[in-house]
Amino acid sequence: MLGAIAGDIIGSRFEHSPIKTTEFELFHPDCRFTDDSVLTLAVADHILLGSDLTDTLKEYFHRYPDAGYGEGFMHWASSPSREPYHSYGNGSAMRVSPVGFAFDSLATVLEKARTTAEVTHNHPEGIKGAQATAAAIFLGRTGNSKKEIKRFIETEFQYNLSLSLDSIRPQYTLDTTCQGSVPQAITAFLESENFEDAVRTAVSLGGDSDTQACIAGGIAQAFYGKLPDIFSAEVHSRLEVPLRQIVTLFGDRFSCR
Repeated sequence: MLGAIAGDIIGSRFEHSPIKTTEFELFHPDCRFTDDSVLTLAVADHILLGSDLTDTLKEYFHRYPDAGYGEGFMHWASSPSREPYHSYGNGSAMRVSPVGFAFDSLATVLEKARTTAEVTHNHPEGIKGAQATAAAIFLGRTGNSKKEIKRFIETEFQYNLSLSLDSIRPQYTLDTTCQGSVPQAITAFLESENFEDAVRTAVSLGGDSDTQACIAGGIAQAFYGKLPDIFSAEVHSRLEVPLRQIVTLFGDRFSCR
C-alpha cells in the first residue's frame, strides 16, 4: 500500500502538466498526496476496523475535501445518497491496493476488490479495473513471476498487455477510465526493473500520472518487496498525522511497510 501512496505523491505534480520522460525529480516540493492516497487509506481504515465502507469514504472526503476528487465522486460523497453511480473511472483501481495486501487467497481478493469498487463504481469496467489491480498485487506478493501475472490479467480480464509502453507513449493522453488507464499502469510495472523504475515509467506515459503511478506503485511494492527508505521517509513527511497512523497500523498488521 505504501508503494501506491508513493506513486500518487510522485505523480501528483504532473497530473495537469504531463511529461513523456522518466527523467524528473522524484520528490519535488510541489509533490503532495491527492485523493488517490486519501481514498486508499480510507479502504485501509475500512479493512482494519471493519467499518462501513460507504460511511468511511464519505468521512475521509469531508476530512480532506481539497484532495482533488473526480466530479462524480465529489457529488456522491457530498450528498446524502448511498447508491453507487455506475462509474467506470479509475478511482476504483487507485484505492484498491490495501485489498491485495490484506487477504490470503486470490478468490477473497477478487471478491473484496469487487465490494470496495461497487459502492461507487458498479459499472463492470469499474469493478474489473479494481479486481485486476488487486489481483496483480496479490500475485506479485505471493511469488508469481511477471509472466504469470501478465497471463492471469490478460486471461481473466481481457486486458491487452502486449503493447509496449514505447508504442503507447507517443499518442497517449489523459484517460481517467479504468479500461483506458489500468492496463497501461500494469504494463508500466511489467516493464520495470525495480520499484522506482515502475513509478517513473507510469508517470512518463503522460496520462493520469498520479493515478497510474499509484496503481503501478502498489503492484511494484508487492512484487519487489520493501520500498527503499527514502520513499517511506518522503511519504510519511507529506502525509498528515492521521493518515500516517493508518499507514503504520496497516503496514504492521499485514507486513507491508
